[in-house]
Amino acid sequence: MISYKPLFQQLIKKDLTRTQLRKAVGFGTRQLANMSKGQYISLETIDKICSYLNCSIEDVIEHIPGP
Repeated sequence: MISYKPLFQQLIKKDLTRTQLRKAVGFGTRQLANMSKGQYISLETIDKICSYLNCSIEDVIEHIPGP
């Protein structure tokens, strides 16, 4: 399972909202909803988020081993 909790923590640290991130990076509300539910978003979108926030992928997503 993929968790976007590290991303949401980054947003808090940088005093940004999810909507501000979405608009700045240029992805849709569907991707934002998918992240909130822990669902798939493209690596292209993750790459854009990392570039915008000037951080590494580990600062955006984390893998949680499943059963």
